[in-house]
Amino acid sequence: MITTKYAHSPGHVATMTSRQLRDAFLGEDLFRPGEVHGLYSHNDRILALGIVPLAEPLGLPVPDQIRADHLLQRREAGVINVGGPGVVSADGQAYKLSHTSTMYLGRGASDVSFASSDPTDPAAFYVFTATSHQALPTALIEPEMMNVVELGSQDGANRRTLHQCIYEGGTQSSQIAFGYTKVHAGSSWNTMPAHTHDRRTESYLYFDLAPDDRVFHIMGEPLETRHLIVADRQLVVSPSWSLHFGSGTGPYTFVWATAGENTTYNDMDSVHVSDML
Repeated sequence: MITTKYAHSPGHVATMTSRQLRDAFLGEDLFRPGEVHGLYSHNDRILALGIVPLAEPLGLPVPDQIRADHLLQRREAGVINVGGPGVVSADGQAYKLSHTSTMYLGRGASDVSFASSDPTDPAAFYVFTATSHQALPTALIEPEMMNVVELGSQDGANRRTLHQCIYEGGTQSSQIAFGYTKVHAGSSWNTMPAHTHDRRTESYLYFDLAPDDRVFHIMGEPLETRHLIVADRQLVVSPSWSLHFGSGTGPYTFVWATAGENTTYNDMDSVHVSDML
């Protein structure tokens, strides 16, 4: 099942209840064993999927929201495995993905399936897709192909390691930037200083949280902040005008993915914490 999420203005978001915010911006139950689920956002027409194959492989759906012959007819995708070991097959070639392994699926890839190496420890594939104006090659993104950046400090409780997987200067895309960030033990804050980037929508998939842990994800305009309380393997879609940062009650990792006007990682407008309410 693919759920549609519509765009909302800053003024509307400022009036929302917690439940309304969750309905508008949160994917709560994407990863169901043996199924494919997702959300389609009118913010930059992002389509995000959770795919958890068991004994049998699962293919890509063709939701009515995109009106296409196959999902990647006019789209590209970033893929990360947030579960046990698995295999992605694309146009006759198989790619092994262990936990946090990533790959890029180019526009036009039509025969794509997802499998778990061990159904008792199933893979869990997060697939982030956006429209694409050019066909680029599908690629498994090996660790040495990632740009790894150390950020933050222990004193600031925001020490973290960022992995750029699909980015300018590395694995190419048409409009997706894609990677993941691991927050170090003893730290809790991600993406500080906070920022917006009015030219791109971003989504955060939080994973590797303990069952009782949560991330408090902050969103909204700097002078009208709101929050979402997010559990393991839940997805937040952050509109281009919105802040996006968060703090967790325990260790966690998150996938960040953008689509929009450009793929420039540093195209962001920082907001100092003293300028927020």
